[in-house]
Amino acid sequence: MSDQDISLMAHLMRRAGFGAPLEELQARAAKGYDATVDELLDPESQPPMERDIMMRYKTEWLSQAGLEGQQEEWTFRMINTKRPLEEKIALFWHGVFVTGHAKCEYPRQQMLELEMFRTVGMGSFHDLLMDLSKDPAMVFYLDNCMSHKGAINENWGRELLELFSLGVGMDGEFNYSEDDVKEAARAFTGWTVTNSIPRYPYGKYEAKFMFDPHDHDDDEKTFLGETGNLNGEDIVDIVVKQPATARFIARHLYNFFVADEPQVPAWKDTPPRDPEAIKQLEDEYFRSNYDITSMLRVLLKSDFFKNAKFAKIKSPAETVAGTLRLVGDFKFPKPGMDAMALTIRYMGQDLLNPPTVEGWHTGREWIDSGTLVERINFTADQVGNINHPGVKNIISRVGEAGSVLTADQLVDGCLENLGAYQLANETRNQLLELAAGDGEIRSDAEGFPVRVATMLQSIVATTEYLFA
Repeated sequence: MSDQDISLMAHLMRRAGFGAPLEELQARAAKGYDATVDELLDPESQPPMERDIMMRYKTEWLSQAGLEGQQEEWTFRMINTKRPLEEKIALFWHGVFVTGHAKCEYPRQQMLELEMFRTVGMGSFHDLLMDLSKDPAMVFYLDNCMSHKGAINENWGRELLELFSLGVGMDGEFNYSEDDVKEAARAFTGWTVTNSIPRYPYGKYEAKFMFDPHDHDDDEKTFLGETGNLNGEDIVDIVVKQPATARFIARHLYNFFVADEPQVPAWKDTPPRDPEAIKQLEDEYFRSNYDITSMLRVLLKSDFFKNAKFAKIKSPAETVAGTLRLVGDFKFPKPGMDAMALTIRYMGQDLLNPPTVEGWHTGREWIDSGTLVERINFTADQVGNINHPGVKNIISRVGEAGSVLTADQLVDGCLENLGAYQLANETRNQLLELAAGDGEIRSDAEGFPVRVATMLQSIVATTEYLFA
C-alpha cells in the first residue's frame, strides 16, 4: 500500500472517528477505503461497549447521577469504542441538539439522550427530530413542560426552528417568522414529561414523555404556509421537507466532518464554503428521504472530503480521545479517568454542559492562549511517556528504518505514526535541526526511545497538529 493510502485512511479515521494508531490504519488501508467507509456506516457490524464490565470497575458510572461521572464514561467510550462513527455522531448531535447539565431534571436523562443519538442519529432525520421532540431531557431543558394551552412557552418552538432544523435564514432571506415560532409552540402544547419518581428507597426512576390531550391547543394554526389543526408531529413533518432544513443539516455535516465553516449565526448571510458540496448533500437529503447515513456515505466518499485534510481544528474531545487512542492508555477503566475528562473541560468543551443552547463555537474559536497551553501540555505529556504501550510501538516502528537513522527518517517516521501529518517547510526544517542536534541517531542506543519521544512532543506542539 502507498503512503497516500495511509494518509487518506488517517484522514478518514480522524473525521469519522477519533484517530487510529498506524497498525490499525495499515489494516484498514489493506481492506480498502470504500470498504472501511461502509463498515463505519454500519456500526452494528462491530461489537458494542461492554458496559456491564465497565460498571464493575467504575461503580460511580452506574447511577449516572452526576456530571463528572458521565463525562468520564463518555470519554472512555470515545477512546475505546469499536464503533467510532457511532460515537462521533453522538458528539455531533450533542453539539447541535444541545441540552446542558446546568439545567437538567436529572443527569441520567442526558445519557439516555446520548444513547438515542447513537441508535437513531444515523437514520432518518425525521425520526430523529421526532424522538428529540419527545426526549425528556430536551422537553425539560427547553421548557416545553411549561408550555400550556392558552399560555405557551416559546423556547422549544423557537430553538426547533432556529438551531435544530431550519436555521434563521439562508441566501440572505429569513426561513421563518415570529408567527411561525408561536404556532409551533401552540402545536407542541401537551407534550410534556411525567414526574420522575424520587430516588429512595429503590433508586431514581427517569422521567418519561407524556402527551396530555387536555393541555393541547386544538385550534387551527398556520405554520410555514400550511393551515390546519396542527400538532407536534405535523410540525416535524412540515419542517423536514423544507429546502432550508436540507441546507442547514448539510452545512452542519460539512462543518463537523469536512472543514470549518463560519459560526451558525452567520449562515443566513454567509454562503457555504463549498456550495457544490453542500448541494450534493442537500440532494442526497431529499433523494434518500432524509437519511443521515446516506448523506454521510456521499460525504465520506466524495472528493471534497478526501481533499480536505487538515482543514478543520480538532475539538477538545477529539484532541483528548484521539491522543489517548494513539498512546494506548485507558484501554481499561482505571483511576485517573476523571483527569482525562476534566482536561476536555479545561480545553474549552465541558461535555454535557455547553455554555448556551447554541452549543460551542468551533474552528478557530476553540483556540485561545489558555486552551492552547492546555492542548500542548496534555498532548506532549502523553506522547512523551515512553511507558505507554502505543508510544512503545511507535518507537519500535520508527527504529525499523535501520540501526542508524537520518534526521529525515526520524521526523518522517514520527509524522507517519502520528497520523501522516504534514508540516510547513519552516516547521519541518526546525524539526530536522532538532533531530540532528544530538548527533548520530542510533535505534539500538539506550537514549533512542527518549529521542523519539522528544520528537513526538515537538510535533504535537506545532500549529499543524491542531488540525484534523
